[in-house]
Amino acid sequence: MHADRKVTKAYNEKNMKKRLAAVMMTGLMASSVLSGCGSQTVQTEPAPSTQPAETQSVPPTEAQAENSEEEKFPKYVFLFIGDGMSYPQIQLTNYFVSASENLNRGTAVVKDEEKTILDSKNNLAMMDFTVSGSAQTYDSTSFAPDSASTATSIATGNKTWSGSINVSEDFSKEYETIAEKLKAQKGYKIGILSSVNLNHATPAAFYAHQASRSSYYDIGLELIESGFDYFAGGGLLKPTGSEKNQEDLYTLAEKAGYRVVKTQAEAEALKPEDGKVIVIDEHLADSDAMAYELDRTEEQWSLADYVDKGIAMLDNENGFFMMVEGGKIDWACHANDAASTIADTIALDDAVEKAVEFYEEHPEETLILVTGDHETGGLTIGFAGTDYDTFLTNFENQKISYAKYDSDYVKAYKENKTDFETVMKDVEQLFGLLAPSGEGEQKDSADFHPESNNSGALEMTEYEYGLLKEAYETTMTRTGEESEFGQEEYIKYGSYEPLTVTITHILNNKSGVNFGSYAHTGLPVEVLAEGAGAEVFDGYYDNTDIYKKMASLLGVQ
Repeated sequence: MHADRKVTKAYNEKNMKKRLAAVMMTGLMASSVLSGCGSQTVQTEPAPSTQPAETQSVPPTEAQAENSEEEKFPKYVFLFIGDGMSYPQIQLTNYFVSASENLNRGTAVVKDEEKTILDSKNNLAMMDFTVSGSAQTYDSTSFAPDSASTATSIATGNKTWSGSINVSEDFSKEYETIAEKLKAQKGYKIGILSSVNLNHATPAAFYAHQASRSSYYDIGLELIESGFDYFAGGGLLKPTGSEKNQEDLYTLAEKAGYRVVKTQAEAEALKPEDGKVIVIDEHLADSDAMAYELDRTEEQWSLADYVDKGIAMLDNENGFFMMVEGGKIDWACHANDAASTIADTIALDDAVEKAVEFYEEHPEETLILVTGDHETGGLTIGFAGTDYDTFLTNFENQKISYAKYDSDYVKAYKENKTDFETVMKDVEQLFGLLAPSGEGEQKDSADFHPESNNSGALEMTEYEYGLLKEAYETTMTRTGEESEFGQEEYIKYGSYEPLTVTITHILNNKSGVNFGSYAHTGLPVEVLAEGAGAEVFDGYYDNTDIYKKMASLLGVQ
């Protein structure tokens, strides 16, 4: 079934993504924001009224003043965080969709050669947002920070160490999050969603306070104690503790009044009157996270489905706050898997589109933010081997994520001592890469243009084929017990299966794409905003200001 799927599945099922229909009513919001900034004014004697006494305005009652103030606050807030997602991930995805859908401006004959005139409109819902800002991401430890510290900055407006969640650098203070404040001060319902684990660093940053992001059991206890209304996505890591001797977190959640749902049928049947729920995806994949979008079947819920259900479950006269993490973007970038990165960025955008549909029904009450916590992988659009050319439709040939290839194929190769020629048959079927034919002059990727339907576009050079065979041999000799690797081996493969990461490296490079790291980088991240108060997110600022701008708009202390 997977073999017939494309990276563009989400887009091939519909023509073009629906665009934002409502024009933003920013004037009213701008004035409300300015009025709430606390700026001082010079006090003067009021001018005599020119109105007749009977028509002079009457000071509002306390209740009227409160209602007026409440109207200034966004009632519904969506915060989407693409983990590891910065400008390169968004732009690559957008370019891929344009190439895949052949959204070009035609052709032109240049020096007797027909050339394609490229175009790339905004193919993603998030790219149509009215406001586009940027945030730097450094933390107290590093200019290339981790998810725990950067999510802390977004959730609380405070810097901390890499690896710490909502605590000060000396661990003497705990920081209250925007979600905790909205629930306590405003009576908002709170939803926390993630395509990875619900006690992973980014979702944890909205309810937990831990010196170490690895304290998964303690984070899980705080998840339960939060009393938040809707958790959905991946499973809980280490639900019985590191030593597997603690009371199960799911059992504790039920004792605390949560309904724990682990089947899709149960999730579909949920209603707001069911109360607090924890929804675990029925089809958990690697590390008990949701499946990569590239591996997800049509029957399985997507991140967008969980957002859709969350909107219904969080129905509340006071409003709601929903944080949604596209966590597998980060995981794919760590592994240098560009095709999976693209697919999961599309999956996040599909989830954003659910929020846009809600916004179109509630334009004056809804704020949508899309940002990243940091960039992962040092992704670049451009590779030395293809000069100035990109061949992004190559990625349509990848039918499976790196993780599923590891679990479903590489594991069996090791167990069965599968020979390289047999492995190559799978590589061709699942990634489109071909062994050198040995016919005629050897050409590199820059000499082929996939859009011209050249069947040799993914034929490996002798050099690339040699790299792949070397990686196969290294994979077959690894035991899985290795904790460290030499410098040369680490630069080639990181901590990933040498065979798998070499396959994706070759496919990336033939497509005109490259990764410079297996870790996080210091690139700034996008802050895309639409809806009530969106204009305050314009500009270039620190990621702590994302919290500060939200708190000011929402009127929390």
